[in-house]
This record gives sequence, C-alpha cells and structure tokens, in this order.
Amino acid sequence: MQAISPSSPLKSLVPTRRRLARLTPNKLILHCIYRSDSVHFSNGVGSSRADWQSSCAILASKVVSQQQPTDISGGDSVGGGGGGGDHVAAVNGHKTSIDLNLIPLNKGSTDDGNSSNNKPMKPLTITDLSPAPMHGSQLRVAYQGVPGAYSEAAAGKAYPNCEAIPCDQFEVAFQAVELWIADRAVLPVENSLGGSIHRNYDLLLRHRLHIVGEVQLPVHHCLLALPGVRKEYITRVISHPQALAQCELTLTKLGLQAAREAVDDTAGAAEYIAANNLRDTAAIASARAAELYGMQILADGIQDDSSNVTRFVMLAREPIIPRTDRPFKTSIVFAHDKGTSVLFKVLSAFAFRNISLTKIESRPHRNRPIRLVDDANVGTAKHFEYMFYVDFEASMAEVRAQNALAEVQEFTSFLRVLGSYPMDMTPWCPSRGD
Repeated sequence: MQAISPSSPLKSLVPTRRRLARLTPNKLILHCIYRSDSVHFSNGVGSSRADWQSSCAILASKVVSQQQPTDISGGDSVGGGGGGGDHVAAVNGHKTSIDLNLIPLNKGSTDDGNSSNNKPMKPLTITDLSPAPMHGSQLRVAYQGVPGAYSEAAAGKAYPNCEAIPCDQFEVAFQAVELWIADRAVLPVENSLGGSIHRNYDLLLRHRLHIVGEVQLPVHHCLLALPGVRKEYITRVISHPQALAQCELTLTKLGLQAAREAVDDTAGAAEYIAANNLRDTAAIASARAAELYGMQILADGIQDDSSNVTRFVMLAREPIIPRTDRPFKTSIVFAHDKGTSVLFKVLSAFAFRNISLTKIESRPHRNRPIRLVDDANVGTAKHFEYMFYVDFEASMAEVRAQNALAEVQEFTSFLRVLGSYPMDMTPWCPSRGD
C-alpha cells in the first residue's frame, strides 16, 4: 500500500474516489467458478466435474481419517492409513490418482512437533473476534486538521502509538474509514464552553460508522507568533471560531487591539502564518503547533476558563461488543412523524429505569424540516421537525437499556443506535501546558 504522508492532509475523497481506491489494502477475493474448459493443477487434479467432486471428497475423507483412530497396519481405508499423501483408487465411482499433500493434524502438538500434554486448542469465541475497547497499536487513525491540532492529540490519547492521518474536513475523516484508508476516526462532538459541533452530529447520521469509544481532552490555548514579533505589533488574530470565542476575554485583557479572523482549525492557523511569514498576525493554537511550525509563544494558557474540555468520539466500521464489567455509554438518534410531542414519553422510558442521560441534542430533520398542519378555521400551522440525539449511561448488554429502547421504539418512527462504548474514566486534569 502506498504510504500516506502525515504532513499532507487527506483531501475530499468524493471527486477522487477512483484514485484513492489504490490506497486501500489489497484484498483477496475468492470466487467459486465452475468452468468446462481444461484446467490442470500441479498435483494432478483434473479438469472434469467428476475430478473436482472427487478432490472435494478426498479432502473431506482425509480430514475425517486424521480425526478418527485408524489401524497403522491397515491401508484399505480411504485416504490410506499410512499417511496424508497416499493415492486413492476411486471416489464416488470415479477413478483418480491425486496427491493432495495434506499436512497431518497432530492434536495437541506445537509448531515444532513437540507434544503439549495432548490438550486440544481452545476454540475461538466472539470475544476473541471483537476489538478491545482500549486497543490502539499499529492503527491508522484519521482526524480533522493538520499536525499539531487538538484532534491529533486526542487521537494519540485514544490510540497510543497509532499512525495519525490528517484530513482537511470532517467528512473526509468519515470517508477515510469507510474506504479502508484508516482504521479509526477520532472527531470532536462537543466542548464544555463552546457546546456541540453540529457538523459531526449530522455526519454521524449520514454515514454508517459506529461509535466505539470516547476521549475527553483538556484544551490549553496559546497565543503564537513568528520569532521576534512582539504583542504590540499584532493587528490580527486567527484561529478556529470556537478557539477565538474561548479566549475572547483574555485577549481583551492582554490589550490586543487586533481583528479576529476565523479559519478551519487552530494548528492550520499557525501553519498559515509560518508558511506566509506574516509578522503582523498571531494564532491561537497548542504548544505542539508552536514547536512544529517554529512559532514563539507570546502568552500561555489564554483560555477564559480552565475547565475547557473537548469530548471526542472514536469511530470504526464495526461496533464493539457491549460489556457490563466497566461503565458504558450508549448514543442513539430518533425522530417521530408527529413532531416533538413524543419527547416526554421517550425521556420517561429512561427515567422509569433510573438511566441517567448525559446529553440531549436536537438537529433539524433534513428530509422533512417543516410539518404543515392545516386548520380550516385558523389557517396552516408550520412546525419545525427535529432529530434527537441522546447519550445515556448504560450498556446495551444491560437488560434495563434493552427494555428502555424497546419502549422508545414504540413511540418513535425512527431509532438508530450509534454505538455502545466505554466511558472515558480518566482522572480529571484541568488544562495545562504539555
């Protein structure tokens, strides 16, 4: 697979889907095809359908013969009691002479042929096939922004030692996972000061990825400028809109009479200043961004509130199996044909079972934003339609959560579980320097 440079963010994948398809891992696709033309294998398997059936029967018989006790001195059984490479005279009435070169099944033996107390291998379970909630080694994780962004730090906290893949837009990060360019995506959904990131809530509904975890990252803002630039020379401050809002009071206290200008992300603002040698412009970004792009820190910790935390969700192509041995959170989205009148009934389904809600968010119903109700006496009433996003503290492995959603489903016309995943239970640490 062609390597993806971390320094160059992934661009939009929609217009260049064919080009990026070459970046996906090679897949081996097996097709079962019966052909009437001549095909010959190196070990003598013929081309007729009878020979093909004979080959399948020989494979089955040899496996059975290795699993059943046989007389070593007898060689009359199918497959030959002497070993896996004996020739078979006839199978299913068809004569054939085929060497399938099967490897004998030595139960309880190791790779080097030594016995290990003849203990059978433990069969795989569904737990063995499901990803661990806190795994992260050797994973490719997509995030929005450029190196030095807070999303990159969140990806590193969620999946230590991962390969972080920068993307220029939130939707590109979703597509990177869907197209197998990345294994996971780590994207922000809400901030303790700025509120919800509505764009990502809309994308969660549009795409079919699953939430498999969450991570909360304290945000520590710095005022960055080129080396040698003093604060009194700054005429413009650029950063992400939420970063500007989170530092507005501090910027005023610093006496900066500078215009505020919004850009796509915090680290991108620092990169832009460094690339264009803008000595009259400062950026609000992280200390890591200053290190990466050769900027100096004019002021450290300029966020207005030290309780500035951004919550990120981890997305994957497949959901994880919910558990009950640790605190879990479940995220759902629902709607109803008759508007918001059903909201009280939905909330009561959780309250009755003592399930705590941690978030409720409403977003416009894209397919039907307005519902019209005609009344011959008073006219036409226009009601806005909404989708409701709810997070609650319970695992889908718990009976109370299953019963709650069964009741919610009776009241709603649309219900989707976005994910049931472990809660971030790391100790609280206010934002501070790296």
